Amino acid sequence: MVTSSIAITDRTASGANVPANIPSRLQYTRTANVGQVMERQPLPVVASLMAIGSGIVWSFGAVLKRLSEDVDAFQYLIWRSVGIIVVIEILSAVKGQRFPTVRAWRSGRWMMLANFGLFVASIAFVYAVDTTTAANAAFLGSLTPLVAVVFTRFLGEKLSKSTIIAIAVGVVGLVLTVFGDLDAGNMLGNASALLASVGFAIYTISVRSDPSRDWSPVLSGYGLLMIVVCGIVTVLRDKPLVPAGDDIARALLHGAVFIVVGTLLFNAASKQVPAVPMTVFAQAEMVFVPIWGYFILHESPAPLAVLGGAIIFGAVVGKAVYDTRGGRPPELVTAPDVPLL
Repeated sequence: MVTSSIAITDRTASGANVPANIPSRLQYTRTANVGQVMERQPLPVVASLMAIGSGIVWSFGAVLKRLSEDVDAFQYLIWRSVGIIVVIEILSAVKGQRFPTVRAWRSGRWMMLANFGLFVASIAFVYAVDTTTAANAAFLGSLTPLVAVVFTRFLGEKLSKSTIIAIAVGVVGLVLTVFGDLDAGNMLGNASALLASVGFAIYTISVRSDPSRDWSPVLSGYGLLMIVVCGIVTVLRDKPLVPAGDDIARALLHGAVFIVVGTLLFNAASKQVPAVPMTVFAQAEMVFVPIWGYFILHESPAPLAVLGGAIIFGAVVGKAVYDTRGGRPPELVTAPDVPLL
């Protein structure tokens, strides 16, 4: 999600502009009144298709990474991050905003914590894709909204009964997904996918500490940290910083094109599509990763893993839909994320 390089605004019922401050896997909760007004509007067809399309575009990252067989996750992430930073800096220059990568590390503790959260999430998820099936990585990574809501307890927010039930159902799906893939070689990958959710939760509580702030430098900030850390790991493992040209090209394509295009689609859609439908549409990435894994990568997830993924999907989407009843402001509002695959 080149999300951070593009600041957008939502318009409230009173007509005032409210910064959306993308990226994140959780959008900030709107007030109940604004939420009710938006949820009653008919869904715009084109914007809804754009929201779904963003997830489909992001999901192709799994294919690019798995096709790069001659590089490990650390080498791949170096060049993916290079592609992201280059595009962000160019877009920022066009908009008259200078050096977001530098601002990401000179804007206070919460901004630095947000950088760290996305760093953990991204490196953990890409490592998961490298070491377990793409389907398992997507299923377990889709727990992010539930994990992030739990982490909001650190901001003094209480968990509602419906949230606790959704988390319990999600845990059932988690257990089934993991037990469906008990191959010892894949357990580390499953654990990494879960760690990715924790990383996004760290990012989420950072952003929610000040929703009105411009968090756009975070993506390039975490990208810089990724290059430094992965570069050091690559050197210590005695692997080349400059691998084969086709692997570099795929990583650059992933960062500079797929992440950018997917994010632009999601950003545009989020201006028109209400919060709860966006939560549902955001699951498109989780749905399509296993599809590409089956048809392109020839991976067949275990039946229990598929069942677990379906339960996790139901927990997240069911909770979002339930929040619309009685005029509740939605708790699990998924927004443009940094596509991790």
